[in-house]
This record gives sequence, C-alpha cells and structure tokens, in this order.
Amino acid sequence: MIRLTIWNEYWHEHHNEIVKSIYPDGIHAALKMGLAGDDLHISTATQQEEQHGLNAEKLANTDVLIWWGHKTHDEVDDAVVEAVQKRVWEGMGLIVLHSGHFSKLFKKLMGTSCDLKWREADEKERLWVVNPAHPIAAGVPEHITLEKEEMYGEHFDIPAPDELVFVSWFEGGEVFRSGCTFHRGQGKIFYFRPGHETYPTYYNKDILKVIGNAVRWAAPSGAAAPVRGNHKPLEPIAVKP
Repeated sequence: MIRLTIWNEYWHEHHNEIVKSIYPDGIHAALKMGLAGDDLHISTATQQEEQHGLNAEKLANTDVLIWWGHKTHDEVDDAVVEAVQKRVWEGMGLIVLHSGHFSKLFKKLMGTSCDLKWREADEKERLWVVNPAHPIAAGVPEHITLEKEEMYGEHFDIPAPDELVFVSWFEGGEVFRSGCTFHRGQGKIFYFRPGHETYPTYYNKDILKVIGNAVRWAAPSGAAAPVRGNHKPLEPIAVKP
C-alpha cells in the first residue's frame, strides 16, 4: 500500500468563484477522488493547517507527496520546506504539479530559478509522449489534447531532467518540457505541467492516469538506506609490513 498525501495551498478555491465552481471541495479533493485505487491510501493537507498539514508524523507516514501551489508560495514556512526536502532525500517520492514549479520546495530541490514564459489565453495544449517506454507513460495515448490551458513556454530554467517523458505544444506556438523526472538523494521527483486552476484539467482521465502512474513510479523502492560518514571496515585489514 502506497501512502499518498496530496498537498494544496487551497487559496484560489476561497477567493475565485470560477475556481470554486470547478473545484468546490478543492483541487486536493478532486485529485483524491480521481486517483483512488486499491493500492493507495490517500490523505490530504492544505497550507491553512498547522505546519501546513505536514508535521513530522505526517511526513514520516507519507511515501509520495503531491504538491500543488500557485498564489502563496512565499507564505510556506521555510522549516516545512526543509523538512519535506529532507524526506525526499530519505526516499519519499514527490510529484510537483503546474505552478508548483515556482514553489520554495521545487526551487530548493532544483537549485535554479525554475522560471519560464507563461500566458493565459484559453489555448489548446497537446502533450506528446516522448518516452513511451517510461512507466509514467504506461496506458497513456500518444498525445493528450487539452482544449483550454495556460501556456508555459521555454526556456524552463531547470537542470537537465534525468528523463523527459512529455513535451507540450501550445496553440500560440510555444513548446515546453512538461513531464520531467529527477532524482535527489534516495527520492524520485516528477514535475508535470498541466493543471491551471481555472480549467477542469484534474478531471481528465488521461491526466489522472499520468499522475497515478507517477505516484507509483515515485514510491520508495524499499532499498536499504545508505550509511555515510566514518565507517569501520567490513573485513579485517591486513597489517602492512
């Protein structure tokens, strides 16, 4: 059983009537419903909760964390960011969605600005699978078409991904690296672009398929934790003459 926590800043749903009409119970609730599976134990957390719902006990009992944020990145406590980063280093999987690219957490893990071009113009987006053998693309069609989405365009200021799974084309002509994997410490990270709050993207079955695949891919492997620092020899060292 994979213990999945879905984190949402939960700001737009309280301040924007369009978003509230699309996600009346919050983006986190829509994702929880859409990702439900027999192999997942899903819980949620929001920024308004104490320690943003991510205290030490919660993080210790999370195998994979989904992160959605946009408007209030700067209000996320640095101590929580450091705690989540530590858990990723220890092996917790992390799925960063849409505007989460600009979160303190993602920028800290990437070590770059994570900046990009953007535009809100109700544009068609076509996500192309460029790595069809990757587990995150399993059961996904050759491309996913979203009739309306926010545009993100290159150059996306991130380190070169370990693997590129999806590339987006937008109606206005831009392209974007929309599905990227990274390894940090023992943890696996997947950044997935779609999901602007004013569109019903997180009800799309193919988008949910990708996110579900990513959760299962990012789950801890169960390998023994590495031992570092000063270390005694495993076998006797011969005395040199």
